[in-house]
Amino acid sequence: MRPILAVDVDGVVSLFDFSDPPDPAWSSFHVIDGMVRCISQASGEMLRRLSQRYELVWATGWEERANLLAPLLGIPECPYLTFGGKARFGTADWKLESLGEYARGRPLAWIDDSFDESCHRWAREREEPTLLVRTEPHLGLQEEQVETLTAWALDPLPAGPPPAAG
Repeated sequence: MRPILAVDVDGVVSLFDFSDPPDPAWSSFHVIDGMVRCISQASGEMLRRLSQRYELVWATGWEERANLLAPLLGIPECPYLTFGGKARFGTADWKLESLGEYARGRPLAWIDDSFDESCHRWAREREEPTLLVRTEPHLGLQEEQVETLTAWALDPLPAGPPPAAG
Protein backbone atom coordinates (compact mmCIF):
# COMPACT_ATOMS: atom_id res chain seq x y z
CA MET A 1 0.00 0.00 0.00
CA ARG A 2 1.39 3.38 -1.02
CA PRO A 3 1.88 6.15 1.55
CA ILE A 4 -0.60 9.02 1.59
CA LEU A 5 0.33 12.50 0.40
CA ALA A 6 -1.95 15.12 1.93
CA VAL A 7 -1.94 18.18 -0.33
CA ASP A 8 -2.98 21.65 0.75
CA VAL A 9 -4.16 24.03 -1.99
CA ASP A 10 -3.48 27.62 -0.90
CA GLY A 11 0.26 28.15 -0.85
CA VAL A 12 0.97 24.82 -2.58
CA VAL A 13 -1.04 24.89 -5.82
CA SER A 14 -2.82 28.26 -5.54
CA LEU A 15 -0.13 30.91 -5.07
CA PHE A 16 -0.54 34.08 -3.02
CA ASP A 17 1.44 36.63 -1.02
CA PHE A 18 3.65 37.61 -3.97
CA SER A 19 4.77 41.17 -4.61
CA ASP A 20 5.09 40.75 -8.39
CA PRO A 21 2.88 38.43 -10.43
CA PRO A 22 4.53 35.02 -10.87
CA ASP A 23 6.09 34.09 -14.19
CA PRO A 24 3.29 33.27 -16.69
CA ALA A 25 5.47 30.43 -18.00
CA TRP A 26 4.68 28.39 -14.86
CA SER A 27 1.49 29.93 -13.44
CA SER A 28 -1.76 31.40 -14.68
CA PHE A 29 -4.78 33.20 -13.29
CA HIS A 30 -8.17 31.47 -13.27
CA VAL A 31 -11.59 32.22 -11.85
CA ILE A 32 -12.38 29.27 -9.59
CA ASP A 33 -15.55 29.11 -7.59
CA GLY A 34 -16.06 32.86 -8.18
CA MET A 35 -12.56 33.96 -7.08
CA VAL A 36 -9.46 34.82 -9.11
CA ARG A 37 -6.65 32.41 -8.22
CA CYS A 38 -3.05 32.19 -9.36
CA ILE A 39 -2.54 28.50 -10.12
CA SER A 40 0.91 26.99 -10.40
CA GLN A 41 0.81 25.00 -13.63
CA ALA A 42 4.12 23.40 -12.63
CA SER A 43 2.46 21.85 -9.59
CA GLY A 44 0.22 19.72 -11.82
CA GLU A 45 3.16 17.95 -13.44
CA MET A 46 4.82 17.50 -10.03
CA LEU A 47 1.64 16.08 -8.48
CA ARG A 48 1.29 13.66 -11.41
CA ARG A 49 4.80 12.36 -10.69
CA LEU A 50 4.12 12.12 -6.96
CA SER A 51 0.91 10.21 -7.62
CA GLN A 52 3.06 7.35 -8.93
CA ARG A 53 4.42 6.88 -5.40
CA TYR A 54 1.57 8.22 -3.23
CA GLU A 55 -2.17 8.16 -2.82
CA LEU A 56 -3.01 11.86 -3.14
CA VAL A 57 -5.66 13.36 -0.88
CA TRP A 58 -6.70 17.01 -0.69
CA ALA A 59 -6.13 18.41 2.81
CA THR A 60 -7.51 21.91 2.41
CA GLY A 61 -10.32 24.13 3.54
CA TRP A 62 -11.47 23.92 -0.08
CA GLU A 63 -12.62 20.36 0.72
CA GLU A 64 -14.53 18.94 -2.31
CA ARG A 65 -13.99 22.17 -4.28
CA ALA A 66 -10.28 21.26 -4.55
CA ASN A 67 -11.27 18.89 -7.33
CA LEU A 68 -12.19 21.95 -9.43
CA LEU A 69 -8.41 22.21 -9.87
CA ALA A 70 -7.99 18.68 -11.24
CA PRO A 71 -8.66 19.56 -14.93
CA LEU A 72 -6.41 22.64 -14.71
CA LEU A 73 -3.58 20.57 -13.24
CA GLY A 74 -4.08 17.56 -15.49
CA ILE A 75 -4.64 15.19 -12.59
CA PRO A 76 -7.61 12.97 -11.76
CA GLU A 77 -9.99 13.99 -9.01
CA CYS A 78 -8.67 12.99 -5.60
CA PRO A 79 -10.28 12.07 -2.30
CA TYR A 80 -10.62 15.05 0.03
CA LEU A 81 -10.81 15.54 3.75
CA THR A 82 -13.64 17.41 5.46
CA PHE A 83 -13.16 19.59 8.51
CA GLY A 84 -16.63 20.49 9.77
CA GLY A 85 -16.18 24.24 9.39
CA LYS A 86 -12.93 24.34 11.41
CA ALA A 87 -10.82 25.90 8.63
CA ARG A 88 -8.74 28.93 9.66
CA PHE A 89 -6.34 30.84 7.46
CA GLY A 90 -2.70 30.99 8.57
CA THR A 91 -2.53 27.73 10.53
CA ALA A 92 -2.93 24.04 9.79
CA ASP A 93 -3.64 22.56 13.24
CA TRP A 94 -7.37 22.31 12.46
CA LYS A 95 -6.52 19.59 9.91
CA LEU A 96 -4.91 17.21 12.42
CA GLU A 97 -7.98 15.26 13.52
CA SER A 98 -9.19 14.54 9.98
CA LEU A 99 -5.68 13.72 8.78
CA GLY A 100 -5.15 11.35 11.69
CA GLU A 101 -8.37 9.50 11.00
CA TYR A 102 -7.76 9.24 7.25
CA ALA A 103 -4.12 8.15 7.52
CA ARG A 104 -4.46 5.82 10.51
CA GLY A 105 -2.15 2.84 10.02
CA ARG A 106 -0.37 4.31 6.97
CA PRO A 107 2.69 6.45 6.33
CA LEU A 108 1.75 10.06 5.66
CA ALA A 109 3.56 12.92 3.96
CA TRP A 110 1.85 16.29 4.16
CA ILE A 111 2.67 19.36 2.11
CA ASP A 112 1.36 22.70 3.40
CA ASP A 113 2.42 26.31 3.87
CA SER A 114 1.01 26.78 7.39
CA PHE A 115 2.61 24.29 9.77
CA ASP A 116 3.02 25.35 13.37
CA GLU A 117 4.60 23.59 16.35
CA SER A 118 1.41 21.65 17.09
CA CYS A 119 1.63 20.09 13.60
CA HIS A 120 5.27 19.11 14.13
CA ARG A 121 4.48 17.66 17.57
CA TRP A 122 1.55 15.69 16.12
CA ALA A 123 3.83 14.31 13.37
CA ARG A 124 6.48 13.25 15.90
CA GLU A 125 3.87 11.55 18.08
CA ARG A 126 2.16 9.58 15.30
CA GLU A 127 2.92 5.88 15.41
CA GLU A 128 3.20 5.76 11.64
CA PRO A 129 6.02 7.40 9.65
CA THR A 130 5.12 11.03 8.98
CA LEU A 131 6.83 13.74 6.95
CA LEU A 132 5.85 17.42 6.89
CA VAL A 133 7.06 19.46 3.92
CA ARG A 134 6.57 23.21 4.04
CA THR A 135 6.05 25.43 1.01
CA GLU A 136 6.35 29.16 0.58
CA PRO A 137 2.93 30.55 -0.47
CA HIS A 138 4.34 32.74 -3.25
CA LEU A 139 6.25 29.79 -4.77
CA GLY A 140 4.10 26.74 -4.05
CA LEU A 141 5.32 23.22 -4.69
CA GLN A 142 8.91 23.18 -5.93
CA GLU A 143 11.14 20.53 -7.48
CA GLU A 144 13.35 20.15 -4.38
CA GLN A 145 10.26 19.29 -2.33
CA VAL A 146 9.21 16.73 -4.93
CA GLU A 147 12.67 15.16 -4.66
CA THR A 148 12.36 15.00 -0.86
CA LEU A 149 8.89 13.46 -1.10
CA THR A 150 9.92 10.95 -3.77
CA ALA A 151 12.92 9.76 -1.75
CA TRP A 152 10.87 9.50 1.45
CA ALA A 153 8.14 7.45 -0.28
CA LEU A 154 10.74 4.79 -1.08
CA ASP A 155 11.67 4.41 2.59
CA PRO A 156 9.28 6.27 4.94
CA LEU A 157 11.04 7.26 8.12
CA PRO A 158 9.55 8.37 11.42
CA ALA A 159 8.99 12.08 11.86
CA GLY A 160 11.92 14.15 12.96
CA PRO A 161 13.12 17.69 12.36
CA PRO A 162 11.71 19.32 9.22
CA PRO A 163 13.76 18.36 6.15
CA ALA A 164 16.14 20.92 4.67
CA ALA A 165 14.05 21.07 1.49
CA GLY A 166 10.85 21.95 3.27
